[in-house]
Amino acid sequence: MSESAPKHALLRPGIVIPFLLVAVIWGSTWLVIKDQLGDVAPSWSITYRFVIATIAMFIFAKFRGFSLKLGKQGQILAVAVGIAQFCANFNFVYRAEIYLTSGIVAVVFGLLMVPNAIFGRVLLGQPITGRFFLGSLVAVAGISMLMLHESRIAPIEGAIGIGIPLVLGGMLSASIANVIQAGKVGKTLPLVSLLAWAMLYGTIADAALAWWTAGPPTFDMRPQYGMGVAYLALFGSVVTFPLYYNLVRQIGAGRAAYNGVVVVIVAMVLSTLFEGYVWSPLAALGSVLALSGMVIALRARSPAVKSG
Repeated sequence: MSESAPKHALLRPGIVIPFLLVAVIWGSTWLVIKDQLGDVAPSWSITYRFVIATIAMFIFAKFRGFSLKLGKQGQILAVAVGIAQFCANFNFVYRAEIYLTSGIVAVVFGLLMVPNAIFGRVLLGQPITGRFFLGSLVAVAGISMLMLHESRIAPIEGAIGIGIPLVLGGMLSASIANVIQAGKVGKTLPLVSLLAWAMLYGTIADAALAWWTAGPPTFDMRPQYGMGVAYLALFGSVVTFPLYYNLVRQIGAGRAAYNGVVVVIVAMVLSTLFEGYVWSPLAALGSVLALSGMVIALRARSPAVKSG
């Protein structure tokens, strides 16, 4: 059995609105994460974020009447998604922001469409069309120009040499979670319920890692820190992950990851306003190319998708 979407299906409000909403919110979270890095160990900040997010997600699932029974396979999937997305991904990313500006971390993460498309092809049988491939090449060229701009500002052997591998680790972890939740088992489960359990398992792993690497928990009593944790938990996690994972299921892992290109622009604009990020003609051209690649890729007709 196969299915295909109309050429302009991506212009539907049900796709465009969550696509842009997720991009704008996640674009802002990079800057908020930066403020979380101080007296509190990164893993503890992540743990606090997902304690709140987990509670909120379980409440939301019950409020909407979703069953929280996932079965054995569902629980195994939830563990895998939780470890990859809500532990490994965020621990890599938070540590990357110790060394890099929030804008450049978002830039590297904008390459998520590459592993998403590859894993989607290998694990879910989602074909990669010629137009999507062309758009991705253009987008990657644009993101590479943004990276070149940043490398001219910071020594490649310094902060970038440490930060980039951390971002790549986070990107690959997130990509694995993105794709496996959209597989045969995941599609049979209520998405909110799957996310609630995944966040719970991820939070447990976060707390264990935090205690192992940083010792007993500490907390920053600044109101700004507490509000940042709440914003990241509720808006950056509870609101966005159901929307984004649903996009992966509807339009494919590679296409959904293109919201990361918009995330890049939002993050870089905010980094300019609050972190002194300096634009150059190279950075501006790179942004234009990245957005152009996104448009090319997303205007491609949805190919037939294999299903089990």
